[in-house]
Amino acid sequence: MALVKRVALAPRALRQLRRVRSVYLAGVLLSVLGLLSYDNSAAGGRQAVIAGVFLLVFAALLTLTAVQLWRHGRTKHCSTAKRLTRIV
Repeated sequence: MALVKRVALAPRALRQLRRVRSVYLAGVLLSVLGLLSYDNSAAGGRQAVIAGVFLLVFAALLTLTAVQLWRHGRTKHCSTAKRLTRIV
């Protein structure tokens, strides 16, 4: 198993991840609504496939963002995280 060096995210990157998380969530919801609107697979097969692909992409992006934010929360003991985060 390779050693992975965990580096804390910069405050700007952290803010961007938190902002984009809502965009990805909206994309997932719109993709689900689009997928549910194509109830007849014979009439809208291609549109349903495209909506499904969008759903997979937005779900993957949302998952990656959530994992990055979760990993950043676990690095509170790291000296880089202590230097980069503000003391409240």
